Amino acid sequence: MPATTLKLSGLRAEIAPDRWVPGAYQLVVDGTPQSHVNLDDPTQLFFEYVQRIGHVIDQLPPGPITAVHLGAGALTLPRYVDATRPGSRQQVIELEADLIDFVRETLPLPRGASIRMRYGDAREVLGKLPQGLRQSADLVVVDVFSGSRIPPHVTSVEFYRLVADLLTPDGVVVVNIADGPGLAFARGQAATMAAVFAEVAVLAEPQILKGRRFGNVVLAASRSELPVEWMPRLLAGGPHPAKLVIGKELRHWIAGARIVTDATAVASPSPATSVFGQKRPSDKRSDEKRPGENPED
Repeated sequence: MPATTLKLSGLRAEIAPDRWVPGAYQLVVDGTPQSHVNLDDPTQLFFEYVQRIGHVIDQLPPGPITAVHLGAGALTLPRYVDATRPGSRQQVIELEADLIDFVRETLPLPRGASIRMRYGDAREVLGKLPQGLRQSADLVVVDVFSGSRIPPHVTSVEFYRLVADLLTPDGVVVVNIADGPGLAFARGQAATMAAVFAEVAVLAEPQILKGRRFGNVVLAASRSELPVEWMPRLLAGGPHPAKLVIGKELRHWIAGARIVTDATAVASPSPATSVFGQKRPSDKRSDEKRPGENPED
């Protein structure tokens, strides 16, 4: 099993074959599955929340897109975009440069894929992207974690304004949020995004949306109307049916949640050890973790 110790965080990263799917592999960091890649079929998305992000991507207008990914993992979504939208231009921002080297050596990217890597803190690099990228991104994916928690500096209204500056007028940002009972953090993020974007939608399993257990909530937002007319049918297709919350129902869902600023931002809550069924990863810095995603959940 290929493995390496990441220099910045000190975490151990391994890539293991999927026992059930030929040609597929899992990136495991500190004992926890982080990403799943099917080299034979990059359109196969394994983790549930990644499938939901894939549903949002599928709603974008046909053809190549310009995408920016904050957080890399095993580059599952950049591979998906490349496979489903040939000719797309993509930028990936990742803190752990040696993680990307390890992934690309073990799980090579498709030949000819236009995927450029940039290394460093997601927000810091975001503020230094070329001027030519401003207002040119059709898609921004935010999947940034420090260990098992989302760091405060990528949760504020100031951060989301930087993201909005990258998007075309019809561009979409998709954010992976991990939260537990009550969903105070996720509702705060939805309220914060609603202060920046014209429309916000929430995608998650009903039990998670009701705040009954820890899990992943996907937030999608745009400065214009979101392309969600076919989304309920796609979400209901499973493997675990999910719900789309938007409009009046969303306003009710976030009622009372305060907008997060740089001055008030806090990290997302830590998952209980039982979420993984094993020792939880230490809270060392890395730009893509999966605190709420259990493939068997």
